[in-house]
Amino acid sequence: MGQPVRDYLLTLCVTAAVTYLLTGPVRKFAIAIGAMPAIRARDVHREPTPRLGGIAMFFGLCAGLLVASNLQNLSGVFEQSNEPRALLSGAALIWLIGVLDDKFEIDALIKLGGQMIAAGVMVMQGLTILWIPVPGVGTVALTSWQGTLLTVALVVITINAVNFVDGLDGLASGMVCIAAAAFFLYAYRIWYGYGIEAAAPATLFAAILMGMGIGFLPHNMHPARIFMGDSGSMLIGLVLATGAISVTGQVDPDALKIYADGSTREATHAALPVFIPLLLPLTIIAIPVADLVLAIVRRTWNGQSPFAADRGHLHHRLLEIGHSHSRAVLIMYFWSALIAFGVVLYSVHSSSTMSTMWIVFAVVVLSALGLLLLLLPRFTPRAPRWAEAVVPPRYRRRRRRGQGELAEGAHEAPEPRESPRGAGSQVPHDSLATDAVPADGPAPVPAGVNGATAIGRRSHFPDRRKADSSH
Repeated sequence: MGQPVRDYLLTLCVTAAVTYLLTGPVRKFAIAIGAMPAIRARDVHREPTPRLGGIAMFFGLCAGLLVASNLQNLSGVFEQSNEPRALLSGAALIWLIGVLDDKFEIDALIKLGGQMIAAGVMVMQGLTILWIPVPGVGTVALTSWQGTLLTVALVVITINAVNFVDGLDGLASGMVCIAAAAFFLYAYRIWYGYGIEAAAPATLFAAILMGMGIGFLPHNMHPARIFMGDSGSMLIGLVLATGAISVTGQVDPDALKIYADGSTREATHAALPVFIPLLLPLTIIAIPVADLVLAIVRRTWNGQSPFAADRGHLHHRLLEIGHSHSRAVLIMYFWSALIAFGVVLYSVHSSSTMSTMWIVFAVVVLSALGLLLLLLPRFTPRAPRWAEAVVPPRYRRRRRRGQGELAEGAHEAPEPRESPRGAGSQVPHDSLATDAVPADGPAPVPAGVNGATAIGRRSHFPDRRKADSSH
């Protein structure tokens, strides 16, 4: 096999293009069959939105595997390994379960059983963890049932972690895309840097996963026109777990030969930061896994089922403390990228003490910046006066009406304000809540009528004509 940089890029682009082009027809199909559940108390979107976005993502996965199997530098992955076929069979099963759940809302325990069966199908086709390196001990070979249990556990944890974090527009697809990019760099270095072709399947899976996320994100960014649903979140979680199992359980750590002069125990301990056998997949999805653990502890502590839905996830808490929808998503992106790429960068330069110190310093500085963003939920950057013509309106400085005139005519009654529909009118946001509605105008819209949502009214304008059919 040659160095397939262009082949990986072509596979990524084809996967992204197929996913992007199919998402529109899938949206119309979801609306036609009624896969648009009503807004629930824990939801943060404003209108009923179709699901089943995982259908487009699954066909994007199939297209990526099909293209890769016909490329010269990637066809060897399918000839030398059965892992792509194992991935496709497990993905098809978990995708089918997700589609049924998006349409009929199947029980959580049934989904859990389906996840375990999908993992078992992949294990039966050879995609399993064969050994793990243990610091201070060396490479430990696993028995058949030990490898099966560890593989199933890793698949189930990853799927549910991604599924739990799928609560805001573009959050799960973006975070998994970031994780896949970091994992691609790690797996490609193991494969090409050390000449270990057993890492080639994981590199291919990461490239395809990036394509699935990039193709779906334009339709899923806030405000989302379609959700991926469980058919998509469980699918991308399975693909991410499959790549992790492939590169960590199939690649022999002794083949790296980083410290060949020492004993096996010392070599394994010294090389641990480089290949990070089972820790890298978990650190890449550290945010979703932390959310998963906190959700299970919170629900169990409150006497609820661990699978009961609530509004206590990390992204819900970001909204509660005052962050906007887009900013909450960007903050989650930031922390995911910091952890994932920080771990990958540490694995590359861990042999140099000076490089390690600089990496730790950069991570600490960026973490402080992330904490600052968390503590300033209502801070909105404002552009200078000279740049206001080229920036979006939300970044422009608001001009207060009546400045300089209040001192001259403070004893005079204020002029009536313009109608909200008047051209060029600028009414402060908080003045709409206090000003009286004109006597001849329509009554204010009560909560729950034409635009009342899970997080508030859609519009601050009082004259919503559809609110009352009598006007």
